[in-house]
Amino acid sequence: MAMASTSLQYPLHKSLFCPKYPPLSHNSRTSHPRLLRFSSSRLPSSIRASSSVALQPELGTQQIQTIEDDVFACPVCYEPLIRKGPSGFNLSAIYRSGFKCKNCDKTYSSKDNYLDLTITASMKEFTEVKPASTELFRSPIVSFLYERGWRQNFKGSGFPGLDEEFKMAQEYFKPAEGGLLVDVSCGSGLFSRKFAGSGTYSKVVALDFSENMLRQCYDFIKKDDKISNKSLALVRADVSRLPFESGSVDAVHAGAALHCWPSPSNAIAEICRVLRSGGVFVGTTFLRYSATTPWIERPFRTIVMRNYTYYTEPEIADLCTSCGLTNYKCDVQKNFIMFTAEKP
Repeated sequence: MAMASTSLQYPLHKSLFCPKYPPLSHNSRTSHPRLLRFSSSRLPSSIRASSSVALQPELGTQQIQTIEDDVFACPVCYEPLIRKGPSGFNLSAIYRSGFKCKNCDKTYSSKDNYLDLTITASMKEFTEVKPASTELFRSPIVSFLYERGWRQNFKGSGFPGLDEEFKMAQEYFKPAEGGLLVDVSCGSGLFSRKFAGSGTYSKVVALDFSENMLRQCYDFIKKDDKISNKSLALVRADVSRLPFESGSVDAVHAGAALHCWPSPSNAIAEICRVLRSGGVFVGTTFLRYSATTPWIERPFRTIVMRNYTYYTEPEIADLCTSCGLTNYKCDVQKNFIMFTAEKP
């Protein structure tokens, strides 16, 4: 199919859209319907939708268009994005939609089956270089190998295995059941797919900064008929600039991710911002050393790992609480830690 323009070539007048609903309450588990349906025959001829992927430039008179306030927000100003395209929260509908910030007019579109919601998404001249730990996982080779041996090697450090990790996370996420879950730094989506397939959440967003990880995630999803039609979206975004309104997310998961972030404090503060009151954050990472590590070994591990941002359990607890989260808990096995905290 021919590629179309990356911009939304139509004026977005406020009168076309439903009033903005308030954020979810602490006990709310379903999102408000923020959409207005209308026949394209009633639209001015000047209104046309376009996107970099598969969004039809003109709709027949009997076909229905949808313009809605989406779950996504602009990473520049955090205002809700207006979505124009097919209704529904799934890979196909989001891939065929165009998004626009109603505050700063910045547009966003899908690329290679994921929605790009980074600040640099539409930049043509500026190039931002990330730290080596971030750039490593943008490599097509590392992305291909991640779920084909790379992640399995974590067991040597105490990681209990994917099924057990998922089971542990699900226990912590019980207060968020029925809500929106965002799997940040999702990699190839090994946990995103499990969360979506569980049917526990109304929507799941698989989010990563690596384009190649998201491509791998899409390939795995398309091979699984049980997942491909689930309420799941693939989004490229920066964990330090999450594309969601404040207080709009029920659960955030970050598997084996903390040690890869350029600034864990900025990332967890941002996670705290997007979580609703009572929302749950669950993360796993490697520890520099644990309480069971012999004292004589700790200085050696610190020297060996000086080029890695591995932390101790007290440091992670301090990080979470200092960024505004409460009810911190953790499980430690050798140098593996799963920790959780809640938004007050």
